[in-house]
Amino acid sequence: MNKANTGFGYFMQGFQIAFTPGIRRYVLLPLLANIILVGSAMYYLFSNLNAWIEGWLGYLPEFLSWLSYILWPLLALTILATFSYFFSTLANFIAAPFNGLLAEKVEEQLTGNKVNDEGLMSVVKDVPRIMAREWRKLLYTLPKAIGLFLLLLIPAIGQTIGPFAWFIFTAWMLAIQYCDYPFDNHKIPFNDMRLSLKQKQGKAYSFGMLVSLFTAIPILNLFIVPVSVCGATAMWVQEFRDQYK
Repeated sequence: MNKANTGFGYFMQGFQIAFTPGIRRYVLLPLLANIILVGSAMYYLFSNLNAWIEGWLGYLPEFLSWLSYILWPLLALTILATFSYFFSTLANFIAAPFNGLLAEKVEEQLTGNKVNDEGLMSVVKDVPRIMAREWRKLLYTLPKAIGLFLLLLIPAIGQTIGPFAWFIFTAWMLAIQYCDYPFDNHKIPFNDMRLSLKQKQGKAYSFGMLVSLFTAIPILNLFIVPVSVCGATAMWVQEFRDQYK
């Protein structure tokens, strides 16, 4: 396996891994959950996107009206990323046990070592703990997301600063969301996982940024969940796994 040295590299490696023999069958259920939820959200979003943006830009003072040409694409990207992030998070919540199983199988393929000797039954027994972990991630994310959403509602300032702040926030949250699956497979506490990612923030943020960008691209965003799980697991194997042996 070639070593990917950046978060971007790990994400692109995720595309390669997701479609390799032995992994494809574990991609199916996370993929279906994402297609159903994110596909429906995108249909609703594109039916209303222009009206929402025009309404937001209407809060700009007259002397800043020239900014609308710059802010329109920024707001469009922010709304796309927000919708996709929200519904991807919902899809991940529903498909969390299968995402964990996918991460497990990817790690086994990359390392040649078994992660869990009990197979599918272990996943079934572990569902309550896995769902509790998803709630833990949600509780960590929600207050920050609400604060940034309120920032977006502030006339002029929110429309100018908000999209950039939301993009950085989303990158970090997505890195946490997907890197947590391989960490959790080894029962590593949530706070320990966050501290490990902070030690390599450049790779975590660059990985999350690319996930965020692809999440906002129609059609491609339908495949983003399993690809991101695979890429995050590759990052775990090469960057963090040895710390917890």
